[in-house]
Amino acid sequence: MLFVPGTAEYIDEPALVLMAAPLPRESFRLFSGRQPLPAAASGFVAHTALVHADGSEPDLQELICELSARTATGYLFGGLSSARNRPLHMADGVLEGGLSGVAFGPEVGLVSRMTQGCQPIGPVREITAAERNFAITLDGQPALDCVLQDLGLCRDAPDDEVAQALSSTLVGLITAAVDVPTRPGQFGAETAVRHLVGVDRQHQVLAIAELIVPGMRLAFCTRNAKAAQLDLVRITTEIRDEVESGAAHHMTGGLYVSCSGRGGPHFGARHAELQMVRNALGDVPLVGFFAGGEIARQQLYGYTGVLTVFTVPA
Repeated sequence: MLFVPGTAEYIDEPALVLMAAPLPRESFRLFSGRQPLPAAASGFVAHTALVHADGSEPDLQELICELSARTATGYLFGGLSSARNRPLHMADGVLEGGLSGVAFGPEVGLVSRMTQGCQPIGPVREITAAERNFAITLDGQPALDCVLQDLGLCRDAPDDEVAQALSSTLVGLITAAVDVPTRPGQFGAETAVRHLVGVDRQHQVLAIAELIVPGMRLAFCTRNAKAAQLDLVRITTEIRDEVESGAAHHMTGGLYVSCSGRGGPHFGARHAELQMVRNALGDVPLVGFFAGGEIARQQLYGYTGVLTVFTVPA
């Protein structure tokens, strides 16, 4: 397991993190496959939930959506257990498979944001023809022509040049009807970043690691250290601003779930990612873990970070 306790990142070595939260017993419920989330008739209304999951679960996305539907806000935050051999998660016991975690009632204040670590390199385009995970045309033009245009490459560029450029290019899929970025040059909250997994130069078709349908929108993007730093600064700033502008609330603790493909090395040095979060939030207790996939709202993401802070009235 990979953990991020205190002020240091622990990667590929034993580590354990623990943060105690003095929450009223009636304000939360643990849940798992052995102990399902109780129905609203029980008197407890789940407002949000921290979720751990096993990435090998075949119906994982369906389970996440089902759990989201059982909360009042639909908002989940968490990640997939990450391990070299046997991923485990805990909720009143050591578990394998399925989901587990803790649901919070409306009296538990929290603010959460997700960082994609990416920046668009071109305009938002509409998928006008697609089949399964193949993008055929965008804005009525061949899909490959569109990505080459956004990358500044000509259509007859050599195969090796095209392959090199596409290897560092991703796709931001905008599935919501309205997904407005909070700042220019950044994605909105509902954007799912997926890999380009293939290209057919003869038919000008792109293969994307996600099922797509006509009418969806996308923007090609890049992921690098600078983009990741800028986006992490964005979410920490938004969280701090929201808390400070609230009705006399302050942060009591934070939980940061980051992709195992990120971490300090991706930000230039060991501990760099965590230090950026701490510098922005200030002297707030902070724990977290590296995940094999991140959960935000009712979606499963990759190469992202999900930061959640708990708040109380001042």
